[in-house]
Amino acid sequence: MEYTTLRRKLKAAAMLAAKGDSMALKIITDSASDIPKWVIDQYDLHVIPTPVVINEKDYFDGQTIMPEEFYRIQSSGADIKTYHINAHMFYDNFKPYAERGDEVIYICFSTGIAGTFNAANIAKVELVEQYPYFDLTIIDSKCASLGFGLPAYYALLMQEKGATKEEIIKGIEWHCKHMEMIFTVSTLEYLFKGGRLSRTSAIAGGLLDIKPIIQVNDNGSLESIEKIRGRNKALKRLVEMVGERGAELTKQRIAVVHGNDAQTMELVKEQIKAAYGVEQFVDNYVGCAIGAHTGPGIIGIMFLNEISPYQEYLN
Repeated sequence: MEYTTLRRKLKAAAMLAAKGDSMALKIITDSASDIPKWVIDQYDLHVIPTPVVINEKDYFDGQTIMPEEFYRIQSSGADIKTYHINAHMFYDNFKPYAERGDEVIYICFSTGIAGTFNAANIAKVELVEQYPYFDLTIIDSKCASLGFGLPAYYALLMQEKGATKEEIIKGIEWHCKHMEMIFTVSTLEYLFKGGRLSRTSAIAGGLLDIKPIIQVNDNGSLESIEKIRGRNKALKRLVEMVGERGAELTKQRIAVVHGNDAQTMELVKEQIKAAYGVEQFVDNYVGCAIGAHTGPGIIGIMFLNEISPYQEYLN
């Protein structure tokens, strides 16, 4: 056993020596980050797709099914389930970088919502057995949607402007820790179907037109924090909370996401701009990973509760 391990290490060292300066630092995330296509294209970002099962058939978020089609199918009453990216999928996605000797930082969906982090670490253990010098850092974002899509984008900006790997890792961790994520939904139906709401609460809430305000808490879990009567009032409350929780908003990029309701998203952006003077936004659909459990009409806002100490890299 020791001889086999030694041979693997010698082989890996020889491969790294042969590759020399060709080694690269690669930042990876998954599709639950809802990161916009323009970022993916501009930085050649590797986004691992989240699986979604529609009428017993497997699809992959952002790869074999896009949000527009997903919400159309969801609204038709299709049976939809999700499962997290498994260790085998992670192995397949990480292996090419291990073979090349690249360094990798993977920013993953919150452990408070999915088992992604554990599955990624299982794949890492297997890969390091085969490629002992493979340098893979896995970061549990404890965030959802653009709550970790923004930190991924900021990491790319830091890399582009010459930040070291250690600085980028610290930057990702800081931005995830200080990210506020608040949402409201149009209907309670999908929270009930996903087991996040009792039948009694769903029926009563529907009759009273209750729209919950949901946050991703410090543990990375979804948590209902307020109940508002009426969608317009719920959206107004989201905008108010941006002012209550956000810091130096005019210096930030504010993220706004929607579940097939771009018109409402644009309205919310205009309200944030009018209230706080914000000029920079990043927006996108809520993808299948979250949309399957919240339904069409979800609106979410993500922003920092402190101004970033890495601001020099982000301008």
